[in-house]
Amino acid sequence: MKRITLLAAFLAMAVMTAMAADSTTITGWISDSACGAKHMGTGADCVKKCIDSGLKPVFVDPNKQVWSIDNPDAVTPNFYGAHVTVTATEDAANKSMHIDTIAEAQ
Repeated sequence: MKRITLLAAFLAMAVMTAMAADSTTITGWISDSACGAKHMGTGADCVKKCIDSGLKPVFVDPNKQVWSIDNPDAVTPNFYGAHVTVTATEDAANKSMHIDTIAEAQ
């Protein structure tokens, strides 16, 4: 019984910590730092070439705002140019985000 109580307390703390981090789930596109919003839904080949040549991946939200990604390694090549859903912590002042999870948009 103590284990169940301890597990419940741990899960409650984890949920509160996640909520405190102000993470957001949003759907948008992965593009590159040169083209930004130009490739929303198109141009996946260009995005792949640009990122492979050294440009950084960026996230483009539905309002065509471009967000830099603090942890670009979170974006694997299969997401280059893709329509994705991310859970991230945003830094609105710097127009950047730290991606916690990324998945193909449904």
